[in-house]
Amino acid sequence: MNQSIRAVTFMLILSACGGTNQDQADATEEQSIANQFTGADDEVKLMTVDPGHFHAALVQKFMYDQVDSVVQVYAPEGKDLQLHLQRIEGFNTRSDEPTAWTQEVYTGPDFFSAMIQEQPGNVVVLSGNNAKKTEYIQQSVEAGLNVLADKPMVIHPSEFPKLKSALATAQEQDVLLYDIMTERYEITTMLQKALSQKAEVFGELEMGAPDNPAISKESIHHFSKEVAGSPLIRPAWFFDTEQQGEGIVDVSTHLVDLILWECFPEEGIDTTEVAVVSARRWATELTPAQFEKVTGMAEFPDYLQKDVQNSVLNTYANGEFVFTARGVHGKVAAIWNFEAPEGAKDTHYSIMRGTKANLVIRQDAPQNYQPALYVEPIGETAGFEEKLKAALNELSGEYPGLNMRTSESGWEVLIPEEYKVGHEAHFAQVTEKYLEYLVAGEIPDWEVANMLTKYYLTMQAYEMSRNN
Repeated sequence: MNQSIRAVTFMLILSACGGTNQDQADATEEQSIANQFTGADDEVKLMTVDPGHFHAALVQKFMYDQVDSVVQVYAPEGKDLQLHLQRIEGFNTRSDEPTAWTQEVYTGPDFFSAMIQEQPGNVVVLSGNNAKKTEYIQQSVEAGLNVLADKPMVIHPSEFPKLKSALATAQEQDVLLYDIMTERYEITTMLQKALSQKAEVFGELEMGAPDNPAISKESIHHFSKEVAGSPLIRPAWFFDTEQQGEGIVDVSTHLVDLILWECFPEEGIDTTEVAVVSARRWATELTPAQFEKVTGMAEFPDYLQKDVQNSVLNTYANGEFVFTARGVHGKVAAIWNFEAPEGAKDTHYSIMRGTKANLVIRQDAPQNYQPALYVEPIGETAGFEEKLKAALNELSGEYPGLNMRTSESGWEVLIPEEYKVGHEAHFAQVTEKYLEYLVAGEIPDWEVANMLTKYYLTMQAYEMSRNN
């Protein structure tokens, strides 16, 4: 019997029989032992639950020595499952670095309870319909299972107490609950953070104001796009904010995470140290033809009719809000358009304002829709170029090959192509970090604190945007 199953079963028997405190302590110790990882080959066994989002497959775009090649999939029958299995098969059969995953699939309406009861693995992967995701997270950690979850982990304020409880339970059970924050691994963002810690170049972070935040991040996405070289077919429920979540609680999760991660490196920010200042939401309109192009469905399903006006679907995928963290003003904006202009892709804009320079990420036509980092000094520039060169030389120990060239308002940081691995590869980088945490036996306290705080902020912004 799997160790974690044996431990959980033992605890349940003790509870039913009124076991002694010592028995309970022994059972807790056995559960802790069952969740210890050494980094040995194949010791991490994945259980993918209801993989309705393509991010679930991207966790498996590459293989990891520590992860068993056999993955258990628990899901209802349907198109979401078939698309997921096809994506994994595509990774297995590609000519360049093919993977060798084996998918063992359980289907049925009781898929989640079956996973909890059987527990053939020790890490639950959640990336799909978000309507029940918080509940799945809570039940998984209560069953003594580690969880690697795609964002968002919660989409409605009424569910936030479950997430808060799950984070506390995970620590009590010695299991690791972690969300997939891919954007921390985008090289321009990493360097923006690194340069913000070079006082001779950046100075100190401004506090900002509601109409001029110290740090802003804007992300533009598109419903129609390609993933892993193929047109992306999205499930119809992706356009239902009651199942996917509004933009203000979805993509915004990444942006809030980055602000906390960059402005307060490895510092846990408590919910009492943040506040939402303003928030708003708006809809993206999709015609029936556009909807069919990205879903393959000729008609809007019944559950979307509430959002249809004059034969046009209104999806509240857009949102922005301003908040403070320890007095620093930050702004996030998540925007969804139907389709990118010819040659364009998803884009990201960010500015981090310092007392000596601004650090700006742009990803528009002049940058050929590839993210680029600019350092733009404020005021006197005498000697600044030499200071920036010195700072980049210091960073070259970790990022060899960094260089710079003049730009319209300062300098562009020239980044070797090898660091520009792309969004899809970031899922492997997050997974590798999670594997490190499993071996360490814990997620750093600052990570846990910031997970709770960022979702607290998105929930507060959700409520404020609807009140407005």
